[in-house]
Amino acid sequence: MIGQVKKRPVYSPRVRGAVELLLAENVPGLGKQGQIVRVKPGYARNYLLPQGLATIATEENKKAVEQHRVRLEEHEKQRVSAAKKLAESVSKYSVTIEANANEEGHLYGSILAGDISKSLIKAGFQVQPTQIFLEGPLKELGMYTVKLQLHSEVDSDVKVWVVPISSKK
Repeated sequence: MIGQVKKRPVYSPRVRGAVELLLAENVPGLGKQGQIVRVKPGYARNYLLPQGLATIATEENKKAVEQHRVRLEEHEKQRVSAAKKLAESVSKYSVTIEANANEEGHLYGSILAGDISKSLIKAGFQVQPTQIFLEGPLKELGMYTVKLQLHSEVDSDVKVWVVPISSKK
């Protein structure tokens, strides 16, 4: 037996004396919030329960989590529906942004996602700069098609016209 390494037993969810817990938070390597897991009593007693990461999986807690999950799913469906409506209406709209440019059409500055977002918000579309994906800043006059990701499941495009500032003053 000299020189041999003792192998630790592989964790099995069917460990004798395991405690069934309901996760209150995501725990890396164990599970996601709302999931029911089986762990060793010491891990539950010394870490998960005192840290507030889990609670005992009683029938009442299981029902409460299920009701909460149903409410979250309904809320998510409403968010996706609203994002689809916004995507449909914003895809029919084109943004016009005025910028200082030289005679060749090169901008003195650049147009960024924040500028496009401000123009869309002025027009009544609630699109945040983080939802706008540019391949780089817009540095020339012209028409661009810009990608929008309004939700993880909903993408759209918007036309952006960059035109020179009119000198009527």
